[in-house]
Amino acid sequence: MPNALVPEFAVSDWRKSRAFYCDILGFTCLYERPEEGFCYLALGKAEIMIDQIGEGRTFDDGHLPQSYPFGRGLNVQIRVETISEMVAALREQEIALYLEPEEKWYRIGDMESGNRQFVVADPDGYLLRFFEELGERSCQG
Repeated sequence: MPNALVPEFAVSDWRKSRAFYCDILGFTCLYERPEEGFCYLALGKAEIMIDQIGEGRTFDDGHLPQSYPFGRGLNVQIRVETISEMVAALREQEIALYLEPEEKWYRIGDMESGNRQFVVADPDGYLLRFFEELGERSCQG
């Protein structure tokens, strides 16, 4: 059964997007419909769909991205075991990071939850924030 929330990204070239997600970031293609330019991808418990604009069914009543970068105002957070292999693969392909790896602690009530994270844009400009958990601690200061 799929996750309760699975984003679908409208993309300009589904094969290029599939290669980025699978060959570089390590997603698995669970299934695809090439005749529709569609692919369902997973990485751990994270799932996304990519759908090529103009192929198959397209929501074309003003909801399609008009220009790069697609997905303005949105970034998708994806939990992974470790970010180091992804960062290395992106650097090897000379893909720039939108946000370099950082350690960030976020206050949640009287505790803080830590992430080691980075942000990269996919081929259409969707921002992806990958993070590994660092645990929790009491609020500092």
